[in-house]
Amino acid sequence: MKETGSNKWSEFKELIFDTKPPKAKFGVAVGLSLISTLVGLGIPLFTKSLIDTVDLSNMNMMLVGGLLVAFIMQAVASGVSIYLLNVVGQHVVAQLRIRLWKKQLHLPVKFYDNHKIGELISRLTNDTSIVKGLITDHATGFFTGILSIIGSILILLYLDWKMTLIMVIAVPLTAIILIPLGRKMYKISKELQNETATFTSLLTGVLAEIRLVKASNAEKKEQKSGEASIHDLYTIGLKEAKIQAIIAPLMTLVLMALLVIVIGYGGYRVTQGDLTPGDLVAFILYLFQIVIPISAFTTFFTQLQKSMGATERMVELLEGHHEELATGITKVQMNKQLRFSQVDFQYQQDEEVLKGISFSVEPGKVTAVIGPSGSGKTTIFSMIERFYSPTSGEILLDNQPIEAFSLGAWRKEIGYVPQESPILAGTIKENIIYGVQRQVSDEEIKEAANMAYADQFIESFPQGYDTQVGERGIKLSGGQKQRIGIARALIRNPHLLLLDEATSSLDSKSEIEVQKALTNLMKGRTTIVIAHRLSTVINADQLVFLDRGNITGIGTHQELYESHSLYKQFADQQLQSINNQEVHLKESDRESN
Repeated sequence: MKETGSNKWSEFKELIFDTKPPKAKFGVAVGLSLISTLVGLGIPLFTKSLIDTVDLSNMNMMLVGGLLVAFIMQAVASGVSIYLLNVVGQHVVAQLRIRLWKKQLHLPVKFYDNHKIGELISRLTNDTSIVKGLITDHATGFFTGILSIIGSILILLYLDWKMTLIMVIAVPLTAIILIPLGRKMYKISKELQNETATFTSLLTGVLAEIRLVKASNAEKKEQKSGEASIHDLYTIGLKEAKIQAIIAPLMTLVLMALLVIVIGYGGYRVTQGDLTPGDLVAFILYLFQIVIPISAFTTFFTQLQKSMGATERMVELLEGHHEELATGITKVQMNKQLRFSQVDFQYQQDEEVLKGISFSVEPGKVTAVIGPSGSGKTTIFSMIERFYSPTSGEILLDNQPIEAFSLGAWRKEIGYVPQESPILAGTIKENIIYGVQRQVSDEEIKEAANMAYADQFIESFPQGYDTQVGERGIKLSGGQKQRIGIARALIRNPHLLLLDEATSSLDSKSEIEVQKALTNLMKGRTTIVIAHRLSTVINADQLVFLDRGNITGIGTHQELYESHSLYKQFADQQLQSINNQEVHLKESDRESN
């Protein structure tokens, strides 16, 4: 257990120091807090002298002035210290968030397959705030508390050792009460952090798909899920409240008991002439300067444990394997053959998705990957984009493994148009140039939009290219999103084009527009197409038929139709469907006439 605690503490220190906190400001803040505490230690002595010499006709104005100056010095030192600590805390939390955000952006896609987005957001927001709270609200309290306790006890021993022994009993007594409660509070706090992350994940998932929730009449279901999570938070909050309900009254009880003892015994000593009234008042004031820091220690150690728990989760995230964008060959010549050689792949053990895949993609040609749903077509695209690596086998560009190329340079050469082009909140212009790492002129943007057949609908908007598209492009139709996605691919000027069912979710009119845009996009580029609709790939230079993770046929449409029974069945079904649609359209035309 000690080793575990030591490791957590080491991780915590390393994580904080890696943010390069402004040590000078932290030192000044601690120094001012110590000065404030030292001044505070002197105030009871000033008060003692003032009470023992109280006489309006013979009042020591120097003493009164000194007390006033002491109060002002304490207030100024405390204020500056609080500000500097907040500067340090804000710096640390900002640097932590920068590191976590950078890490999350560079984590591989596989990581996100196994982690909830809401929990990762919680790491970035809630956990970092806990660390900031430790620095800004509790760090100096630990040092000043030690000084306050030691200083108070030394001064009290000087004033009267008998009274001091009675007061010192409060230290172990309070510790015996508070330490086990502090440990219990740590466990509850950690449980609260985990549940908060789960709740954040739930909110993120539901609100991101609010239209699906409403379209599915799932409000009651999600309401119950949310209420269950809120109830869990409520239950944990009650556990925390119970501990706080024990700590606060116990501290009050200990303090009041000591106060009664000090006043009673001290009053007796005053009547005996062993103490002056000023001594008694000083003892009472020092009593507070001993007991209150002890209570603050409990809060500090609880917050420290919470911070180390938060650190543990942050370190786990930061130590995860991330993608190196700049490592490898930086010049990629895509006008060469791309080849899959005996590639196997599985997302999870014993769940093979691809089995011994081997085929070549010739430069400047169109290769279509077809087959039933779930056969592994999209996985091939994910592997070309290097979201995943083969379990065995390799993918080669002119006999060079694609892993040899730098990831940034490799992906720069690829244009990807999925089934539904993702659109980010912002303007149309921002979405078209998204990810382009060079200066793009307005003429280039308009030319890309023109070639994507997107310019007409864009210019019909009052704000044109500066039109806000809303969250995930909610203000745009499916066809409009696809054409913006094609414009985005065009402006990148990729050499390898990946089209994943790019027209499958569109109506016939939008499909025609998008298909014309895709034709412009495909000119002079090596293209790999995934399609269910045979009409979109029938003229491809090469068709690769994939079935249950295996390639069962490679050739042109005519070659496969004559030699591949499953492809023939697939093609006949498609052609029959097309014929039925044409008959239906002709009948509709007759009825309308």
